[in-house]
Amino acid sequence: MFKRLEATEKRYVEINKKLCDAEVISDQNTYKTLMKEFKNLTPVVEKYRELKKEEKNLKEAKEMLEEGGIDKEFKEMAEMEMESSKEKIEKFSEELKILLLPKDPNDDRNVIIEIRGGAGGEEAALFSGVLFRMYNMYAQNRHWKVEILNANETQLGGYKEISFMISGEGAYSRFKFESGVHRVQRVPDTEAQGRVHTSTVTVAVLPEAEDVEIEINPSDLQIDTYRAGGAGGQHVNKTESAIRITHLPTGLVVECQDERSQYKNKDKAMKVLKSRLLEAKREEQESAVAEERRLQVGTGDRSERIRTYNYPQSRVTDHRIGLTLYRLEDVLNGDLDEIIDALITADRAAKLAGNE
Repeated sequence: MFKRLEATEKRYVEINKKLCDAEVISDQNTYKTLMKEFKNLTPVVEKYRELKKEEKNLKEAKEMLEEGGIDKEFKEMAEMEMESSKEKIEKFSEELKILLLPKDPNDDRNVIIEIRGGAGGEEAALFSGVLFRMYNMYAQNRHWKVEILNANETQLGGYKEISFMISGEGAYSRFKFESGVHRVQRVPDTEAQGRVHTSTVTVAVLPEAEDVEIEINPSDLQIDTYRAGGAGGQHVNKTESAIRITHLPTGLVVECQDERSQYKNKDKAMKVLKSRLLEAKREEQESAVAEERRLQVGTGDRSERIRTYNYPQSRVTDHRIGLTLYRLEDVLNGDLDEIIDALITADRAAKLAGNE
């Protein structure tokens, strides 16, 4: 670990010098790439320097005690310094192990989220709307931009499906564990007997693909246009501005009708298609290279039930990590940090265990 830390610090110093070079500053692409690497290395190097400082303090305190000839007060101070440094060294070493874990290359990207009503009909569609609102409020709290890509509304204001992009640094890192089946248990407004119904909603989370990663042959695409329209004639568009793109080799179909401009809808639909193809490529690589990595925090498989929202008990349970919170209203109002932080911690613990 220490050889790797020394090499990291050396690279950090090297980049720092380059960032002051006039030639590098004038080349925006190089400068941007180096700044990103510098930013990623900074927390590792800062923690490593704290560790080295405590190791130096420990060494000096040990030498003072070994030399002897110091009065009782100084001896006590040296012993306290030793204990404090030992604790900090242990703490910093553990933190560095986490910082040195391989970083998900998608973590800093924007994210595309697709929510679809599953079992439960209209009740599932209504809960799709609740989840969209929850994610929207969480994104707004972090000052991230939310842009609806496509929405298929129902008569009662729910969504059969809705896809949207959240733009902001680290968006994917915070949302990536939301992929899977979300289950809701509540009494529907239409239930005369007051019985609790169980419905499900599926959530897919995709990192936004960059153009250089996914090349699409135009001849592999079938692009259809149609008139956009919502539930009960809402947002009816008299021109054929809605877009449906079919990727013929994979059979993937993407629709977008949120914008009144055909060009804008096509642009949004292509973003979703590229992100889905990137995700399929990533999943294929993961399963081929490291199947055991899927035990991290569940598999992320969309058929897997990951969380239950129980209205009568005001309870939210994440089944992957056994976390239960009795503050459903706060969570549905976008207070997701406790759940997300716990999932990230569990993911890191699994990765650390895999590295040992």
